[in-house]
Amino acid sequence: MRAVAVASRASCLLGMMLLSTCGAVRVVAHRTAYAAQVTPRRGFRASHVTMKLKTAIVGMPNVGKSTLFNALTETQGAMAANYPFCTIEPNVGMVEVPDPRLKVLALINSSVKVLPATLEFVDIAGLVKGASTGEGLGNQFLANIRECDAITHVVRCFEDPNVIHVDGSVDPARDAEVINLELIFADLAQVEKRMERCARDKKTDPGEKVVLERIKDHLELGLPARKLLPGLSKEDRVWADRLQLLTAKDMIYAANVPDTDLASGNELVRKLEVVAALEGATVIVVSAQVESELIELSQEEREEFLESLGVTLEDCGLRRLVRASYDQLGLRTYFTSGPTETRAWTIKGGWTAPQAAGVIHGDFERGFIRAETIGYDDLVRCGSEKAAKDAGLARSEGKEYIVAEGDVLLFRFNV
Repeated sequence: MRAVAVASRASCLLGMMLLSTCGAVRVVAHRTAYAAQVTPRRGFRASHVTMKLKTAIVGMPNVGKSTLFNALTETQGAMAANYPFCTIEPNVGMVEVPDPRLKVLALINSSVKVLPATLEFVDIAGLVKGASTGEGLGNQFLANIRECDAITHVVRCFEDPNVIHVDGSVDPARDAEVINLELIFADLAQVEKRMERCARDKKTDPGEKVVLERIKDHLELGLPARKLLPGLSKEDRVWADRLQLLTAKDMIYAANVPDTDLASGNELVRKLEVVAALEGATVIVVSAQVESELIELSQEEREEFLESLGVTLEDCGLRRLVRASYDQLGLRTYFTSGPTETRAWTIKGGWTAPQAAGVIHGDFERGFIRAETIGYDDLVRCGSEKAAKDAGLARSEGKEYIVAEGDVLLFRFNV
């Protein structure tokens, strides 16, 4: 039968699967099986890729970057020491995106496994004034940032005479400006280099020269490129995107505070919030030291410890930072759920059902027929897939359907 043939081929590619009728497959793929078959690539191209996006953790030396990175990834892989440049090579780690909806879906479908979405964080060595001209190994570190999709800027918002500050005092506004200006200087160098090439090439599109001049003028005002790019036309944006500007990347400020200020922040955080407001950026209050201590505690001990600080596990700085980074990249989550596993899949906002299917495997996108869709809230309210169908809340969506946040999908395909 065709359904068996389709399922047989899909099983070879994806591992464990649960057959349904009419050639449909409930996606409960074993992650190792298709990880070996599909080469992940970074970026937003949908065809045959697994979303793998990087967020760079940057900041001046001794602001708590590596301590925060270790807490994010629940490892001790990044050296955390009280002297500048203790991180030389970037450390890379995968971080699970907290999502309470997974447990609810797993309970509804009695799933054996639960697999959350993930983000990749890169711990970049501490940047200092002059990094754009190579100071403190700056050129190497800026190249590491260029390979990432977004930036988490850790800023020191605590006083501690035992922790060295490279400028001798703690000033969040000044420290943020140092990093931001170095990124702007690096972008200016990139733009000027491209302008020189365009001047030598008679075949250069006049439109590109206009865009380059506009970006250069903007950067020389001390403003990040991300404030300019949304106002460019679609055609001009093509020229701008080719530059891979550092300041075009979205940024979140992580205000690193002592444990006593985790719940409400402090005056140093307030200063940073003024800077962020001018840039249209977000500030998340975190305590890298608290997060590192949580790693060693049991679930019950974690909750008790955070309660004593006036925060909850779900709302503590680290989880909010991961969620904010996920949202910052314009990402969305859809789910596949069945007895074998419940899994969160990451896609870019605005993707169609076939593109979303392609994140699981290219065959799902190439042979896409339709996607049986139930909204998360509808499924939870009804209590089961059958009840949702009986209530008329299950939909059959075609190739033009834009996947919504929280959709629970079953893909029908034929290859």
